Amino acid sequence: MGSTVAGAAAFGLAACTPVHTEMRTLLIPREGDPEINELQERTFRWFTHVTNRANGLTPDRWPTESFSSVAAVGFALTCWPIGVERGWISREEARERTLTTIRFFHDLPQGPEATGVGGYKGFFYHFLDMQTGHRFGRTELSTVDTALLVAGMLFCARWFDGDHAEEAEIRRLAQAVYDRIEWDWVMVRPNRISMGWHPETGFIEADWHVYNEGMLVLLLAIGSATHPVPTTVWDEWCSVYDRSWTDRWSPAHLHFGPMFGHQYSHMFIDFRGIRDAWMRARAAEIGDFDYFQNSVRGVEAQQKYAIANPQGWAGYSADVWGLTACDGPGDFSQVIDGREREFFSYSARGPGERDDGTIAPTAAMASMPFAPAAVTACLKAMKARYGAAIYTEFGFLDSFNPTLTQTDQTLLHGRIVPGVGWVDGDYLGIDQGPIVIQIENNRSDVVWRRMRGEPNLTRGLKRAGFTGGWLERA
Repeated sequence: MGSTVAGAAAFGLAACTPVHTEMRTLLIPREGDPEINELQERTFRWFTHVTNRANGLTPDRWPTESFSSVAAVGFALTCWPIGVERGWISREEARERTLTTIRFFHDLPQGPEATGVGGYKGFFYHFLDMQTGHRFGRTELSTVDTALLVAGMLFCARWFDGDHAEEAEIRRLAQAVYDRIEWDWVMVRPNRISMGWHPETGFIEADWHVYNEGMLVLLLAIGSATHPVPTTVWDEWCSVYDRSWTDRWSPAHLHFGPMFGHQYSHMFIDFRGIRDAWMRARAAEIGDFDYFQNSVRGVEAQQKYAIANPQGWAGYSADVWGLTACDGPGDFSQVIDGREREFFSYSARGPGERDDGTIAPTAAMASMPFAPAAVTACLKAMKARYGAAIYTEFGFLDSFNPTLTQTDQTLLHGRIVPGVGWVDGDYLGIDQGPIVIQIENNRSDVVWRRMRGEPNLTRGLKRAGFTGGWLERA
């Protein structure tokens, strides 16, 4: 997922999932901290500014000229209803933007050819040409990016629930795009789904087979009414959890270093109070525990790692933290204060994993539902310390590195800002989207609430053995 790594509407309250006792306090709309609200709106405005109105494609990054990321398109689709809820755009504009996008993907040519198509077997290529929607370069047919795109479509199908003909078309086309995905085709090894496929070389050798953002892929595949994979795929997925279980940096949890692995599936699935067989067994051992609580602990691990700061990077603290997949200064080494430091360009970073001192605001900001107090404190601290150098018209630039304050190396992105350090020059769609969506999930529960009634996803959860909480009434 990531920029270069294979690896949300008017709330018709009468149509919403009923408020259950255990969720009541979380379903009360939250006006929230003004600075959080401002961040959410600024970040939302990025999507309205950069998304192609003619076809609905959202660029991977901006202002650097870029191809489209289909995951970023899924996030943009999720953002349009949020904008209506917040009064930032009209329902009419959101409907027009949504229908334009879903029509485009529904009609986009598919086939086994290496060029001139946008996908194959119902899946879409990771990156698409911003104008034609055809495969960009030699990028892979991506199972996870397709899942994130389709999750955005399915959310829109739940939100646009009116009698308007265009809202009915959104619902019909979103289901059609999902139904034609041949999930069983990508199960090329026993009970495992491949991360992707290239027309030139075939399936990628890597499978979704370690705890990460791939939960959404598997659950959408299991829930398919047309091309499902067997439930043994979920059993196999959970069978390797022991290798991810750790108590380093926080109470024991399923570890995945980069924060996006704890966020992406959770943007669309409300894991609070529902458990599969593995989680039921773990909860019996350690008390109240589920995948949501696992992400809470993942945030705690990031914050505690920043406090410990074992590698001595500048800027890390209890209130300034956040490691995930993001831009970096470049791929080079440099001696700083007598110590050789290694830096990376775009990379997935985590506690002790390719940590080069680069902080990504999205790692913290998109963790809002898991640790609202800590995330709010982080926002305020970052703005107070680094100000307009990193926080701009469209929210946070993708990343910054306070350790790298001068260099004679060629920077792949961004520039050195006196008194701050290296600062990226771009915003990335897959990092902007989670900020808007997760702030809204924490404020109003909107994406989670609608997706708790999404039949394909709830079917996948039940088939995978999830029980409890809201799922019993879905």
